[in-house]
Amino acid sequence: MLYREYGATGKKMSILGFGGMRFGAIDDHDACVKMMVTAAEGGINYFDTAPEYFGIKSETVFGKGLAELRRRGLPYFCATKTFESAEDNIRRELDAQLKRLDVPAIDFYHIWCITSLENWRERKKGGVLSTFRKLKDEGLVKHVCISSHLLGDELNELLLDSEGIFEGVLFGYSAYNYKTREAAFKAVKDKKLGAVIMNPLGGGVIPQNPERFAFLKRGDEGIVPAALSFLWDHTDITVALVGFQTEAQVKETLDAVRAYKPRSGRELETLKAASPGSLEGICTGCAYCNDCPAGIPIPEFMDVYNQKLLDKEASASTIKNRVQWHWWIDGKKAKDCTACGQCEKACTQHINIIDRLRELSNTL
Repeated sequence: MLYREYGATGKKMSILGFGGMRFGAIDDHDACVKMMVTAAEGGINYFDTAPEYFGIKSETVFGKGLAELRRRGLPYFCATKTFESAEDNIRRELDAQLKRLDVPAIDFYHIWCITSLENWRERKKGGVLSTFRKLKDEGLVKHVCISSHLLGDELNELLLDSEGIFEGVLFGYSAYNYKTREAAFKAVKDKKLGAVIMNPLGGGVIPQNPERFAFLKRGDEGIVPAALSFLWDHTDITVALVGFQTEAQVKETLDAVRAYKPRSGRELETLKAASPGSLEGICTGCAYCNDCPAGIPIPEFMDVYNQKLLDKEASASTIKNRVQWHWWIDGKKAKDCTACGQCEKACTQHINIIDRLRELSNTL
């Protein structure tokens, strides 16, 4: 396993991190704990979860997994997050998280899911920075971080407005969207912050479309190792955070680390220059939009639209088949959109969901 410095904290992180968002059998605690043990035995020491992953079940599983790591003497750092801004609410949530995770303090605690500067300013006004500073002073939080979905200069503006409190940033960056995320990444690098990457495989988009991303591969390299190598070649990236469904996936990805052969900076730039047109706009399937007042299954429809983006020659029948036989949803539901905008406010990828539903409704 390779390890890199996390910003200026003095802590060294495994370049591969364990994300707790995609457990394949969240109620099988023994299986989930075994996955975490396998990861730690392979050298992974960064474990990331959140209170909304499987409705707190991920944090509960993490608590059991981290206890087993301690029993075995395996080192780890634990990261989690909060949506809250007011001090009483943050403290209430943190207290519950410490109990679920069975730890005395959170190693890396994130202000979670900043999707706009307006959202950031509201949360700052609510007292989130002063509260996080108190929690660190009290030893309940060791390092203060932020989880951001801001693009371009917006992230830099946020960091300038953060009173220097952040020690690391969790943000999206991958082979499908790096062209529009470079400015955000530069803001993190310029301030010498820890850089943890979410959605390194595009929420499954990259492995599901190996032909489109074949430019990443060297020889007979698999698409997943190739996509991760692309990220690890960025030496300012501390951790690429992968959400595992099974123990087999953990083992396969650990194999990718062992086989990793770094490119030079020049080789990386040559690879980027050879990439196809921008793939920005692909839905990563985070499902934050999945609360439509009209009952539209938006994540499923956005997955269908991904197929239109990735396969420009996809026929109407192909699109209809994915709706009917892959997702088993009623295509006519796309017409029920009232354009209320709730989904677009929640979208971490800043996708024009309303327009896409309208376009799909004309096909379906």
